[in-house]
Amino acid sequence: MVLAWQEGLSLNIERRCSSLIQEKDNFKAAWVRINSMIDNNSHQFPSDELIESIQGKNVSSSLNQIKRMLGNMHSSEIAHSLESLPPKERKLLWSMIEIQDEGEIIAELNDEIQQELIAEISADELIKIIEDLELDEIVDILQALPESKTQSILSNMSKRDSKRIKEALIYPEDSAGGLMNTDIISVRPKHSLEVVMRYLRAQKQLPKNTDQIFVVSRENKYLGSLPISSILVSEPLLNTRELMETATQPLDADLRDKDVARLFEQNDWVSAPVVDENSYLIGRITIDDVVDVILEDADQNFLGMAGITEDTFAAPARAVRGRVLWLAINLMTAFIASMTISLFQATIDQIVYLAILMPIVASMGGVAGTQTLTIMIRGLALQQINSTNIKWLFKREVAVSIVNGLLLSVLVGGITFLWFQEIIISLLISVAMVINLVSSAVAGIFIPIVLRKFNQDPAIAGSVVVTTFTDVIGFLSFLGLATIFLT
Repeated sequence: MVLAWQEGLSLNIERRCSSLIQEKDNFKAAWVRINSMIDNNSHQFPSDELIESIQGKNVSSSLNQIKRMLGNMHSSEIAHSLESLPPKERKLLWSMIEIQDEGEIIAELNDEIQQELIAEISADELIKIIEDLELDEIVDILQALPESKTQSILSNMSKRDSKRIKEALIYPEDSAGGLMNTDIISVRPKHSLEVVMRYLRAQKQLPKNTDQIFVVSRENKYLGSLPISSILVSEPLLNTRELMETATQPLDADLRDKDVARLFEQNDWVSAPVVDENSYLIGRITIDDVVDVILEDADQNFLGMAGITEDTFAAPARAVRGRVLWLAINLMTAFIASMTISLFQATIDQIVYLAILMPIVASMGGVAGTQTLTIMIRGLALQQINSTNIKWLFKREVAVSIVNGLLLSVLVGGITFLWFQEIIISLLISVAMVINLVSSAVAGIFIPIVLRKFNQDPAIAGSVVVTTFTDVIGFLSFLGLATIFLT
């Protein structure tokens, strides 16, 4: 019995090490993608070489070389290459990928390009491509497909797989239920470690990233978790109930994916159980899924601040559709700023200097407002800002804006005096500078909060609203003061 237990111990250690090595490779591949985007000059990555080859003038003569490169690259590196190519070259590269490798690569692609490639694949072919993927990866792909195509794929799967996928599809894509994998291992609290080990040895292989198994009641209600490390180092005759951990609460299936990512980061989890509203164990979330959430969220926030959601190499027509709305909104806000200026047309006609100096006040307010807005968006995204600390942050930003306003007003006032030899105009632009910088801090703090109240993304709408606000306040303060004191 002891010998059998030792054999099981060695087997599980081997599997666990293999799983961790694989995950390490996934992390390395992810960082390759990030670093290659940040600095392409520091190192020549395989994906960079592939991109250069596929875009070369003599691509026809390099096809064999490209195929060899594909065979030596990680799926995430190939996915990065596909995302970095214009549509024509992207299709060419995709056609050169072996069908057995397509599933892993599709799972690594961003949603837009993933849908673009899948749209040209038949349901039968897609089944072959995704059949070896993890269940959560299959669910992610199916969630983006039309209902008819999804049903066609499910009808051609085994009853067991189809049932598991349908259960996962119930939950929104951006929830814990949408992220989870139903491929889990659970045991009863009454079982000894020896029985648990025999059960583990009976499995063909452990699910990916299995750092713990879960303890459930007869009704499948979650009771606790049992770390693999505890199984490996504890006496075989000990009871599961004695070793299981109950301090960590499972994740609710309706929990937002951003909250899931935050909990993983705070607790250094590799995996976590997911339960439904009745505390029944329905799946688990692993670290690789959370990394995807973090990367996707960062990408969306970055593009969202410019009002862009498109693929870098999207076709012109698609790029137009993705940008024209926010350009139109920005145009309307520009008219608001222009209307503000028109209120002081008589003053500007009398003093031409004002027209020259107006952009300075507005520009400085816009930059200062964007700085505060960025801090707020980051804080809201990380859930660091709440009703108690927002007051401190507001006071800090106002204090910073006052100090910066005073320092810059002296500089701007001095340059204005040397330029136009008008002391009153110098004083007026200095005062207007302080007013606009303080108002920009107020706008940068409260506009994101207001937008969240109305279910609008501050990363997308915030910059447009804040810039308009600071422009209007800048023009009102400078031209208003000029009207009072110079006319």
